[in-house]
Amino acid sequence: MEFKRPIYYAILERLRTENRLIQVISGPRQIGKTTLVKQLFEESFWKGIYVVADGISQDTSWLENQYQQAILASKQQDLPVILAIDEIQKVPNWSGVIKRLFDEQSFANGPKVQLILLGSSNWLMQRGISESLAGRFEQWKMTHWTYTELKEAFEISPEEYVYFGAYPGAMALKGDVERWKSYVVQSLIETVITKDVLLMHAIEKPVLMRRLFELGSLYSGKILSYTKIMGQLQEAKNTTTLAHYLDLLEEAGMLLGLQKYAVDAARKRSSSPKWQVMNNAILSSLESRGFDEISANKKVWGQFVESAIGAHLIAHKGSDLKIFYWNESNAEVDFVLQYKEKTIGLEVKISSDKITGLAKFQKQFNPYKVYQLDEKGLSWQQLISFDPRDLF
Repeated sequence: MEFKRPIYYAILERLRTENRLIQVISGPRQIGKTTLVKQLFEESFWKGIYVVADGISQDTSWLENQYQQAILASKQQDLPVILAIDEIQKVPNWSGVIKRLFDEQSFANGPKVQLILLGSSNWLMQRGISESLAGRFEQWKMTHWTYTELKEAFEISPEEYVYFGAYPGAMALKGDVERWKSYVVQSLIETVITKDVLLMHAIEKPVLMRRLFELGSLYSGKILSYTKIMGQLQEAKNTTTLAHYLDLLEEAGMLLGLQKYAVDAARKRSSSPKWQVMNNAILSSLESRGFDEISANKKVWGQFVESAIGAHLIAHKGSDLKIFYWNESNAEVDFVLQYKEKTIGLEVKISSDKITGLAKFQKQFNPYKVYQLDEKGLSWQQLISFDPRDLF
């Protein structure tokens, strides 16, 4: 693939420096982590070796063997070697072995191996590196693709981004919607749930977690309490279990619950979640209706657009940018953004009959700015074309 995501250039620069820290790359499946590494290996500065630990049943000796082979390759070819290990979290006690190998080569003469570690579970990766690799790594958290990246790579329209979401590998199938849906559900969603959630965590009720995922995804862009969700899930016994399962789905890059904006942190945590898929392909693939039927229905299309904007905001989310929603009585603001101690209210208004809560929100919280996305001012098509930090 010729298109390179911006993170490629940042990691390339780090790899060319003398400070050979371990580069840790995590993020959801099918967002281009492996492609990124293969693109880095095309550079002539080094020899690249890519191995995958997915399905590895051996003990940690497998890791040591891969490392020793990389050392041998460096001696034979007289080139620096980068060893990229994918799905590293699948190897038991991986972080302790990586720490020892890294420390040993720091004091050894001769060839040294630059390590890149990749994984599809942020939570498992974070646990491993925080236990053993403090001071030895740099971490990169890759997100789902943005509309601007997809537009440059695949020339898609804003409307296609709303429906087909942001899995680059599925873009070639968008001409056949049923085939596209089948691919997203079977090859992407099912793989993530099976390999990254059920296989790597102790899930007491896997059927309940699947139902929560499906229901929460179809409600993307809507506020719904755990209590009401429980009413539709017969297996659910308490809200704590549902909240835990939702945390796991968020770590897998699938589904999350936005908290209500409030000055009091306790009120944020106790609020009903606003359900939000992290990639709109998830919502569309689970929805029985096709693109033409959905885009012709203003109310349904409004939900899809709002969900796509939520996914766009989440793709840019970071420690400096936080995302909430707000509602009170009949007043609602779709998204509340916090950046550098400034607050913005953002309302998506597709249909004329939607009641906006911006005035009430503005009166109560005195935000830095408020935006209503409509055809007269800033449009949703414009918003998904830039980093939301630019709104500030």
